[in-house]
Amino acid sequence: MTDSASRPSLPLAAMIGAGALMGFCLLVVWVGRSESLGLTQLPPAGTVSSVAFRVADQPDGSIAMRDAGSDRLLLTIHPGEDNFMRATMRGLAQARQRAGLGRETPFKLTHYDNGTLSLDDDATGRKIPLEAFGRPNALAFARLLPGENGVTP
Repeated sequence: MTDSASRPSLPLAAMIGAGALMGFCLLVVWVGRSESLGLTQLPPAGTVSSVAFRVADQPDGSIAMRDAGSDRLLLTIHPGEDNFMRATMRGLAQARQRAGLGRETPFKLTHYDNGTLSLDDDATGRKIPLEAFGRPNALAFARLLPGENGVTP
């Protein structure tokens, strides 16, 4: 048999207070979320320019980036150059290969009016905000955009 007198017990007022505090916190969070209090939201950015392109490995180890519509050569990346671009495109191509997807769907690079650049792969659904990797790496991709060799936000 256990003796109820030997067990420590919490005072009823402390338990009611703790329950009331938890209820109040839940209410504050619910009101804040439903009214968007304290949340920062940026207005949607508009597109300044974009290009759909395909990437192909060349026999000499270089990578050719061609406009998806006209097949015009946009940029050639030679071995040892533009390592960020090379690694990014290789990673996207490997993701397509793992998913069993082909090269038919072009990649899309978009420059927005807020100065950001986004690399999208509609085949896999990946969207890469290039500024996350530093401005110099984002500007390396900006060379693909028509007339945007000097993209400056």
